[in-house]
Formats: sequence, structure tokens, C-alpha cells
Amino acid sequence: MEELTKMVQSVNSVLWGVYCLIPLLVGTGIYYTFRLRFVQIRKFRKVVRYTFGDLTLFGKKAGKDGMSSFQSLATAIAAQVGTGNLAGAATAIAMGGPGAIFWMWIAAFFGMGTIFAEAVLAQLYKTRDSEGHVTGGPAYYIAKGLGSKWLAGFFSVAIIVALGFIGNMVQANSIADAFRSAFNIPTWIVGVVIALLAGFVFFGGMRRIAATTEKIVPVMALLYILGGLWVLLTHLDMLIPAFKMIFVGAFDPSAATGGLIGAGVKEAMRYGVARGLFSNEAGMGSTPHAHAVAKVKYPAQQGFVAIMGVFVDTFVVLNMTAFVIFVTGSIDGTTTGIALTQKAFETGLGATGYGFAFVAICLFFFAFSTIIGWYFFAEQNIKYLFGVRAVNPFRLLVMCFLVLGSFLQVTLVWELADMFNGLMVLPNLIALVGLGKLVSKALNEYEDYGEKNSL
Repeated sequence: MEELTKMVQSVNSVLWGVYCLIPLLVGTGIYYTFRLRFVQIRKFRKVVRYTFGDLTLFGKKAGKDGMSSFQSLATAIAAQVGTGNLAGAATAIAMGGPGAIFWMWIAAFFGMGTIFAEAVLAQLYKTRDSEGHVTGGPAYYIAKGLGSKWLAGFFSVAIIVALGFIGNMVQANSIADAFRSAFNIPTWIVGVVIALLAGFVFFGGMRRIAATTEKIVPVMALLYILGGLWVLLTHLDMLIPAFKMIFVGAFDPSAATGGLIGAGVKEAMRYGVARGLFSNEAGMGSTPHAHAVAKVKYPAQQGFVAIMGVFVDTFVVLNMTAFVIFVTGSIDGTTTGIALTQKAFETGLGATGYGFAFVAICLFFFAFSTIIGWYFFAEQNIKYLFGVRAVNPFRLLVMCFLVLGSFLQVTLVWELADMFNGLMVLPNLIALVGLGKLVSKALNEYEDYGEKNSL
């Protein structure tokens, strides 16, 4: 087992290193940013209007024809805003220094161009399953757009393993660990509760998934933002030094922390970009499954909404974690991951136990919503590979993996999740670059015809 873990770790060091996925993902974002003429800036007013124009916690029930645009975004954000926003940001800071956050911003900015393209292609190639329900995602635009069923099948297998099984084990493990630390609840009990709650949502189909995410996502984001704002407001004098740490640390990490973190610029860039992309999922091929089922007139409209997902994930929620860590002076050179985030909130909230409980509760919402989102993405690929009949057995299997993941804390599981996440990116990026003309055409069509008749 130890040898296998080392082997997977060596694969991940290459896959998620500075010579493979990081330049490919950022490069794709740069490509689309210029190709679409900085759509994330030019059309940001549209991004806001399409996202919040029909915002409601009680939207129309999703059905065979799909979800509302906001429900699709909520399902996408449910997956994007997860443990990466709590643990991932802290890990990037601990390993790459405060400057890692600067590189997270850069990756997210270009990632907005990538995710716009993913949502547009998902809309262009969406279809219906054997029961008449709308479905879609990268497997469909890879198969139909690129004409490669082999690549589409490879992507589907990778995402089912990465998100449906291993990824959701990691999420369940994070929740169970947090509740054991904060409330001393046995991990297996937490695992069973998570599995039952998740199963209730899974077996309700798209309708219950949409109804759940449109309620839980705004509430969990608001809860975390309010907690973070309280800490920031009580440490206002440290905000300017925090910004200074980020900008100085981007190019001189050691100076930003007085030598506590000995990382160089290469580490700051690597950990910032990698953790940022892992958090907002731009280019990874996951969120297009949610955007495919949105009911919109023009594909570009859902592309604008998808941009908001990256904005909320990185520039709102992830930033909140980072600045709480900075203003509370929690960086010590040794603490990392969720422990660093808990330490920061414990210091910031100023009452013993409150910080740990607050982070545990937020982590539950973040990770549970990610479980729902990732299950939904994997389900679309189960349909693609095996048809609708395989969905119910898959639901039961995922529930079993959730229970198993809650108490099976093995480094190999985490490393496998990273590896399969990386593998599913490759065919998606090939499709994104190969189908660039269609994305440009969809944006031009909206600008020529849809913009005059839209909100």
C-alpha cells in the first residue's frame, strides 16, 4: 500500500506540476480570454444581471426540460465551493506563502474565460436520455463535437471515479474529521448520517437536486461570509498589511512572512494556481454538466452565469478564508490545511471552541453541497456510458462510498482523487481548444441578436 501511494504521488507531482496541467489550464484560459475579447470584463454587467435577475430560493421545479439558469449555477457552485475553499486556500498559503493568493487570483481571472467556453459547449451539445430528460456535459461535446467516442468514454470513466466515488469519499472524510474534532462525534455515525441525507437527495432526481442546491448554496455562502466579515471588521487595522503580504509574497514569499515560510516564487505560483484551479474547477470538465441542463435561449447566456461561479468561489469565499488567516496572524510555518483555517477563526472569533464549531458547520455545508454536485456530474456520465437503468445502483454505491470514506482516512485515497481529477482534465482541454470556433460563434450570435432582446 505504501509503495502504491508513493507511485501515485509521483504521478501527481508531474500531472499537477508546472510542466503539465498548470500551464495547460492557465494557457486555455488565456487563449479564451483573448479569443473572446476579455468577455469576463466586457460582459460582467450581464454576468450579474443573468445571475441575480431571477434569484430565488424557491424557483420553479426542475423537470425533464432541465433547471432554471440560477438552479444550474447553484448546482455548479455547490461543487465549486467545497473543502478547497477552507482547506485548499490554507494549504496553498502554508506551502507557497501569502503570495499564492495572488496567483490564485490570476488563475481565476483567466479561468472565467475557460468556464464560459465549457458552459457554452455544454449548451450546444446537450441532448435527452432514454426517458426524455435533458442531459449533457463534456462527454457529449467530446463525442459529437470532436467526433471521438474513445476520448469521451475515457473522460466519463475518469469523472465517475474521481468525483462520484473517490472524491465523495474525501468530502465525507473531511466532514467526519471536522465533527469529531469540534463535537467529539464518532466518524462512522457522521458517515451514516451523510449517506442517508445524500441518498434522500440522490433518489429525488434532478428536481430534488435543484431544489436542494438553490437553497443550501446561498445560505452556506452567506453564513461563511458573515462569519468572515465579523473577523475582518474586528481586525481592520490588519487589512492593509494583509494586502501587502499578498503582493510582496507573490514575488518574494520569504520576505512576506519574515522567513516563517521558506517557499520561493516557483512554489507560490505552483500552489496558488494549482489550488485555485482545483477549487474553482475551471477547465476540469465538471461544472458543464450543471450548465448543460439550464433553460436559456442563447448558450452564451449560461456562459455569463458560469463566470459568476468562478467569481464567487475565488474572489468571495476563498478570499474570505485567506484574509481571515492573514489578519489573525495565524501563519506559523507548521500548521496547514483545515487546521490552519480553524486556528484563524478560533483566534478571530475570540471565544474558545467557537472557531472550531463554526468551521465544522461551514465545512459540513460546503462538503455536503459538493457531494450533491459531484454526484450529479458523475450521474450524467453513468447515463452516457450505461444508460438510465444504471442510475439507481450507482446511487446506492455512492452512499456506500460515503460511509466508507468517513472513517477510512488513508493518504492513498486523497492522492487517487487528485490523480483522477487530473486525468479527466486532459480530454476536456483537448475539446475546449478544438471547438474554440463554436464558442466564438455562440458569443457573436448573442451579441448580434440576443443582446437586444435580453434582460
